[in-house]
Amino acid sequence: MIQKMESNEVLEAIKNRRSVRSYKEEQISDADLNTILEAAIFAPTGMNYQTFHFTAVLNKEKLEELNRRVKAAFTRLEDEHLKQRGNNKDYNFYYHAPALIIASNAEVIPSSGLDCAVALQNIFLAAYSLGIQSCWINQLRVTCDDPSVRELLTEWGVPESHFVFGCASLGYNAGAVPKVHTRKEGTISIVK
Repeated sequence: MIQKMESNEVLEAIKNRRSVRSYKEEQISDADLNTILEAAIFAPTGMNYQTFHFTAVLNKEKLEELNRRVKAAFTRLEDEHLKQRGNNKDYNFYYHAPALIIASNAEVIPSSGLDCAVALQNIFLAAYSLGIQSCWINQLRVTCDDPSVRELLTEWGVPESHFVFGCASLGYNAGAVPKVHTRKEGTISIVK
């Protein structure tokens, strides 16, 4: 059994941040968005390549168009679960959040997916520190190379040579605070 960890602001943010899937329409401020994006670019990268790219989408109509294209792409996939989502008129992959940050990277870099994952964690923790909730979003990872989705991503500045490794929905919680899940036992080994 691991000992209870010390406490400070960063550790409290790690322990208390939760994925939120219900958002108010209120947009986050430009100052908060800039702080969150700055946290993203300060994430460590393999060999210090810093080849990742972040695209912040704050326009409701553009996000709705992206959702339509992602759903249409789902219907063209073989995965039955994703087809069902694509055909569900109420499905929204980013949970109607007012902001979405897309994390992409060149696939030729061996650590590109890991670099995006570390940056997304920085995004989640920075957002939490500002009173903004978030959720990890994977649907563009599956659909970013669909021609209709790629067209929109390219239009918004996602480099054509990049693969989307994940996204962060951002906004203010409109629902109940998600519960803390107990941590599984047996996930740590210490060798001295």
